[in-house]
Amino acid sequence: MKSLLKYFSLLNIVVLFLACSDDSGPGYQEPYIPDPGNGEEPVPQLSDEELLDLVQERTFNYFWDFAEPNSGMARERSQNDAYGGDAPHIVTTGGTGFGLASFPTAVERGWISEAEALDRLDRILSFLEEVPIYHGAFSHWYMGNTAKTRPFSNLDNGGDLVETAFLMQGLLINREYFDDAQIDERITTLWENVEWDWYTNGQNVLYWHWSPSYKFEIGLPIKGWNESLIVYVLAASSPTHPISSEVYTNGWASNGGILTNRNHYGLNLPLGPSYGGPLFFSHYSFIGLDPRNLEDQYANYWQQNTNHTLINYEYAVRNPKNFEGYGENSWGLTASDNHQGYAAHSPTNDLGVITPTAALSSFPYTPEKSMAALRHFYEDLNDELWGEYGFYDAFSEEHNWFSNGYLAIDQGPIVAMIENYRTGLPWRLFMANEEIQAGLDKLGFTY
Repeated sequence: MKSLLKYFSLLNIVVLFLACSDDSGPGYQEPYIPDPGNGEEPVPQLSDEELLDLVQERTFNYFWDFAEPNSGMARERSQNDAYGGDAPHIVTTGGTGFGLASFPTAVERGWISEAEALDRLDRILSFLEEVPIYHGAFSHWYMGNTAKTRPFSNLDNGGDLVETAFLMQGLLINREYFDDAQIDERITTLWENVEWDWYTNGQNVLYWHWSPSYKFEIGLPIKGWNESLIVYVLAASSPTHPISSEVYTNGWASNGGILTNRNHYGLNLPLGPSYGGPLFFSHYSFIGLDPRNLEDQYANYWQQNTNHTLINYEYAVRNPKNFEGYGENSWGLTASDNHQGYAAHSPTNDLGVITPTAALSSFPYTPEKSMAALRHFYEDLNDELWGEYGFYDAFSEEHNWFSNGYLAIDQGPIVAMIENYRTGLPWRLFMANEEIQAGLDKLGFTY
């Protein structure tokens, strides 16, 4: 395989630009095709706890050691030649939120000190206080060296409400954890500045984008089921610019149209597309939002996320397309880089690509199956898949391809969701927020 990998030509591949979800979610990327070729290193024999420690800390370092130096924010991706060479300076709002969610974990586990965490928070907050905001919402991307908005697409040069929600999720976790009045006050100001109600555009639904140049021209309503439940929870929880419960019911839930009640492999899936869609649907909103007892009139979210994961796993085990490398120890389809560019991988969009974050961020739902995948990735594929900041983004044994780069939105959930499995710390911190509890109550959740 290594000789094939070495000589595998990436020339003349048609680059695909596929969205992170059907509604072009926050994870979709400008395509980038990494060069193959990773060095070998010996694989130590580790206990489960030692292996989890190693993977979490190494992955966290993407947000610590590899952070953009001026802003302290997370770089969108690791390959410096991406985006016309701008990649070293392009920072991601949502990806930063995912990284921030694990700052308390990093302190508790001794990777960084509390003083170091507060110093980095100060730098990040100073940057966020400087950048252009759009009715309180942040852009998908900024340039870390200039604090200017970096357009994400032709019309997307303003506020991105979903990315903003992922950022706020991480910031509120930190506000709950750190006993520092100045940091807490600054986070509160950013949180209270977000005009969630503005993004309804006068209707009973939230819209993804607004910019001074194009207003609501993109016209993308945030409707379920996808990765965006956290947007509505935060919008309902806002102490300054809240939405009504009708916006949730009519917009997100489409007056009950959100229910699909699919069944795959004998597993009921209350919400979502066929086979559940890419696995990030069960990760991004649940870094802070605890699904274990979460339920509303539409779904029990522990059942939803666990069955989604089990369906994704079972699909890989049955492997209907007979792709090399799929099986009980190698599974997980979600949005990531691939041998052709970038795609939202799922059972209905299966390109033969496994993405480690899919199985690893599913630890709370499928701990034994996720551990089997983790051991396979680390012990059997170490040469090709393991690098300075943990597991590379994706791989395909079918196409003799291994990424040699990282994406913030894939790395962040690994650290936080493994910690939720181990101690529940991110869940506990986020759910302790009385504003969040009030928002959940308003929307009719039990938790």
